[in-house]
Amino acid sequence: SFEITTGLIGGEAFDHTGEHFPQATKELCAQTDAILFGSVGGPLSESSLPKWKNCETNSILAVRKACGLHANLRPTRVYPELPESCPLKSSVAGTIDLLIVRELQGDIYFGEHSFFAQNGKRAARDVAEYNEDQIASVARVAFEAALSRSQGMSPKVTSVDKANVLHTSKLWREVVREVHREYKEVELEDMLVDNCALQLVKAPSQFNVIVTSNLFGDILSDLAAAFPGSLGLTPSASLSPSGVGLYEPSGGSAPDIAGKGVANPIAQILSLGMMLRFSFGMNNAAHAIESAVKKALAKGARTQDIAGHGEKYLSTVEMGNKILEALGE
Repeated sequence: SFEITTGLIGGEAFDHTGEHFPQATKELCAQTDAILFGSVGGPLSESSLPKWKNCETNSILAVRKACGLHANLRPTRVYPELPESCPLKSSVAGTIDLLIVRELQGDIYFGEHSFFAQNGKRAARDVAEYNEDQIASVARVAFEAALSRSQGMSPKVTSVDKANVLHTSKLWREVVREVHREYKEVELEDMLVDNCALQLVKAPSQFNVIVTSNLFGDILSDLAAAFPGSLGLTPSASLSPSGVGLYEPSGGSAPDIAGKGVANPIAQILSLGMMLRFSFGMNNAAHAIESAVKKALAKGARTQDIAGHGEKYLSTVEMGNKILEALGE
């Protein structure tokens, strides 16, 4: 059984408390096992903009920091029921069902950043830094994810780095291999990031789980997000070493369609499935939710973003009901 509580964050919290991430919500997050998060965004009108300023920085990034989230998980799946949505031709796409695990606490984003003068010219420096604990921690997340995704596929992890050039990548490769000794049932391959970018477009079906650094993961996950054809199909998760996970759709709040009932709820529903799998170990329940989404799509259920030209589409609630019906079958 689940005890479900709700808390305010973002613009809604600002409207009620004058803060994007109020103390009551911080305390709630500290006491919970998992967080199912709604999208972050704000109104489009200039008159409303001041109170929403820095909403994303002060809400979603703040809650990630407060919870010590260290690994971001972005699954990418192309549904056979929506072949026209994938920008790759079918002969190339094959069966795309992969997961990118991105480290969140190290790398160039958190090193020293500076501007300076060099021989009378402007120069800049950004320092990338990793320690073995950061790498080992996210590697374990990737190997565990490969095992949990093993229904219908062999567990495999592709570790992506630039070990032919970067010392941080040399350490990355060494530590990932050390952690792999604890997961001998999972296949491990190393791949340079430039080749990985090529292979994602050339033959994406070869991948199961990709684990990589903060910078490389930021870029590769955006590339892979194009495959399904809509952000409304793409969930995500951010996990912490303590076990707390935050689950959210990859897209924003889309204020331009607020109140119209046309938003695609699938990414939010699949985020719930990820929560059941990664925070609670309920793989069968997660698989049931994912299968229900596939069944609804197979029966022709479409929201506006994934409907073909002139094709009838469902409202947000109607799509949710179709998935519920499929779940009960």
